[in-house]
Amino acid sequence: MAEWVWEARARTGEVRKGVMDAEDKEAVNQRLRAQNMNPLKVRKKLAGFKMQFGSPVKPQELVVFIRQFATMIDAGLPLVQCLEILSSQGENKEFNAILKDIKATVEQGATFSDALKRHPKVFDDLFVNLIAAGEMGGILDTILNRLGVYIEKRVKLARQVRGALVYPIAVFVIAITVLGVLLTMVVPTFEKMFADFGGTDKLPPLTKFVIGMSHSVVDQLPVITVVGVAAFFGISYSYSTKRGKWFWHWMALHFPAIGPAMRKIAVARFTRTMGTLLASGVPILDALNVVSKTAGNVIIETALINVADKITQGRTMAEPLAETKVFPSMVVQMIGVGEQTGALDVMLNKIADFYEEEVDVAVSSLTALMEPIMMVGIGGMVGFMLIAMYMPIFDIAGAVKAE
Repeated sequence: MAEWVWEARARTGEVRKGVMDAEDKEAVNQRLRAQNMNPLKVRKKLAGFKMQFGSPVKPQELVVFIRQFATMIDAGLPLVQCLEILSSQGENKEFNAILKDIKATVEQGATFSDALKRHPKVFDDLFVNLIAAGEMGGILDTILNRLGVYIEKRVKLARQVRGALVYPIAVFVIAITVLGVLLTMVVPTFEKMFADFGGTDKLPPLTKFVIGMSHSVVDQLPVITVVGVAAFFGISYSYSTKRGKWFWHWMALHFPAIGPAMRKIAVARFTRTMGTLLASGVPILDALNVVSKTAGNVIIETALINVADKITQGRTMAEPLAETKVFPSMVVQMIGVGEQTGALDVMLNKIADFYEEEVDVAVSSLTALMEPIMMVGIGGMVGFMLIAMYMPIFDIAGAVKAE
């Protein structure tokens, strides 16, 4: 399937443009006509480098769509009519175009879940699988409400992940920036002043040390810049490889202070997603396959794939989960109890509720721990350099006073 850039005229006379995934040009023309638009230009999108910023639809917009859709389905409105109403009232024009394409695909005889598959940037595997389960079970409105709750909790969890990572990274960047400004701009100014007052030979050792650091940074600034850029692209490249991604994801789960929080986040994400899928009637092997793809960590993804393989061999879910040594023993034991009582989906959601609260505590504790450490570090660094620069000034002031 390729991407096609199209231009068409609507019934109102307005000329619209967009991008569509389709097998060929004729398929694009057919779908545009199904949306009551007259195709003007259709060309294949040129391949090349492009920035990828993820879904064109914000999670909040998706939640509103799901809630409204569930209400309409529950009220007895036909699926196509629901899509028609929702595609004409949203503020996100790109999302409206996607909904119109889904409506046209359904009108051509496809199932709703198959139509959603055409837009993987907006509707992931989990979304599609839940909708398919809802269609088969005749409980689409119930599934949509579960999806709305799930996405809201997933957004909250993502916000917690950012809280665990963004703060220390931001403070580290600020510290490096402050150090760079001091060494390249402030220290040379003081050095020039010292030279005007009789040279730098008789400066205190501490001051000479800081001035030497400044010279090293200023003289080697091009080299430092090249090394920094090379390190950035090197890390980016390593993350794109299988081994590199494995290493960085392993580090995320084992790094001091951050690791425990990331592990709790991973457990909360796994149990919430798995519980939602099982409660919606998705078979356990299909659910594990979907969850592994949405885990966000290759260590956990590999562990879940191994668990699925062991289940096909007739084993329970709890035993291979324990063998992975990725999930806490309490989680494994609770899953085992859920399997024995036949309420695995309920148990998974209870674990998710517990660990989401634990993530709140872990992120708050991490921030509370790192904030004073970072502040003391930056303050100590700035204070050290200021003392080193002001020591000669005190000597100069004393000499002038003595004269």
